[in-house]
Amino acid sequence: MASGRGMMLTKQIGEYLVACELARRGLVVATFSGNVPDFDIIAINAKGEAFPVQVKAIRGGSWQFSVDKFVEIKFDFDSEKQIVKQIVGKLKPQSIANLVCVFVIAGEKYGDDQFFVLEWKKVQEIAVNSYKSWLELHGNVRPKKHYSLHCAIRKSDLEQYQDNWSVITKGVKTVESP
Repeated sequence: MASGRGMMLTKQIGEYLVACELARRGLVVATFSGNVPDFDIIAINAKGEAFPVQVKAIRGGSWQFSVDKFVEIKFDFDSEKQIVKQIVGKLKPQSIANLVCVFVIAGEKYGDDQFFVLEWKKVQEIAVNSYKSWLELHGNVRPKKHYSLHCAIRKSDLEQYQDNWSVITKGVKTVESP
């Protein structure tokens, strides 16, 4: 398990890697170092259009979430007030319009980093569908902690979105490398 310091460093690395990639693609970028709820970066194109970007960075493994960030969860109780099942309800509305998420696997050295770029609605769809499928395999009952809302997004869930920067850079003339 990563320490608090290690997690903070990974978060910073991810944000600055994404900021650098966006700047290379002709966007002006402002980072907020976790001080703004729901997004980490604002990217602005040559037309002055702004795009909020949420960055999720890891060194390995999968990205961890609480599923209630994406969907309403209700609990079904038995006669002794013990949780029996989790019921996946309706999707939660998007809190920020046009939010784009960049999932980063921060490599050990420069050039080993991986980026997966997609709209928040797609992230929501992936997380909820994965959670529902996992719950269904267990009869809608979490095996150990019935009240847990933990969910994960794996690299394999995101592969089709690898380096999908056009979600953000549509219509932006990219910067030529020297």
